[in-house]
Amino acid sequence: MTRSILIGTAYGAMAGAFWGITFLAPELVAPFTPFQLATLRYLTFGIVSLLILLPRLGKLLPHINGAAFRALVLLAILGSVGYYSMMGVAIQLSGVAMPSLIIGFIPVTVTLAGICRHNAVVTLRQLIPSILLSTAGILCISWQNFFIGSALHHTGPLLQAVGLLMAIGSLLGWTLFNVINSDWLKKLEHITSDEWNLLTGVVAGALSLLILLPAAFFWPAHLPTTGWVRFFLISCGVGLFSSTIANAFWNRMTHLLPLTMVGQMILFETLFSLIYGFLWEQRLPTLWEAAAFLLSVSGVLACVRAHKNNEASHSYH
Repeated sequence: MTRSILIGTAYGAMAGAFWGITFLAPELVAPFTPFQLATLRYLTFGIVSLLILLPRLGKLLPHINGAAFRALVLLAILGSVGYYSMMGVAIQLSGVAMPSLIIGFIPVTVTLAGICRHNAVVTLRQLIPSILLSTAGILCISWQNFFIGSALHHTGPLLQAVGLLMAIGSLLGWTLFNVINSDWLKKLEHITSDEWNLLTGVVAGALSLLILLPAAFFWPAHLPTTGWVRFFLISCGVGLFSSTIANAFWNRMTHLLPLTMVGQMILFETLFSLIYGFLWEQRLPTLWEAAAFLLSVSGVLACVRAHKNNEASHSYH
């Protein structure tokens, strides 16, 4: 392995450890809604990012043209506000395990997107084992949630189906985020990966006010009367650690690794989110959850195996 791959993998692991917290947060702040959590999380992300950027904002703004600004808005929606709102709904309807493992399918979707948008590192035929294994993992966790999930999370099959669709929507959004973000990080000249992350945070904070604040806080039915201190502490903590810090690690990793490896790093988020979820629920994984995780990991390893010979012969700076 080259030094850049080792460092990039370490950044991916640290990002995954912080991101894993986000899957547990909707359970911790209930009965507050995912929209309320997302609003305060990304408002915190925006405020912290703006404060850090203020001393150098004057130098950065001339390099943000119309295309870059549109990209920042799209990335803020796909990777922050829209993504986490859907994920929060999925977690509150279906628990932590199913959304975590759906997101574990990202290595395959990002790799396929990379093949479509860039010079192919491997052929689609070489990825078939990876795709089949990951799909089998999704089928296992879907079976778990449709037939057992209602007993664990007190929701019926219809709400379980809505949760599954929301998790799939998050998967698609995050896949697009990785593809677009990787492209922009590779062509930025006067903006570092950390500065790009902070600029995305400022836009995400603004969008959280424009899109989510009215729906989250101005509906009387969505305003619990107790637990506000806990809600603010958890939401702001997630905004600081799982957005500002974790995203910085992810962008540094993305700058070092090719798109076909970027997707593999999401396995760390899946692993940490499952560990946090099982600790919170004080239980061991069910047979279906364990099978789904093993199949998902096997799918990632198969995807890595399909790329390793080519990746070992290149330097990714």
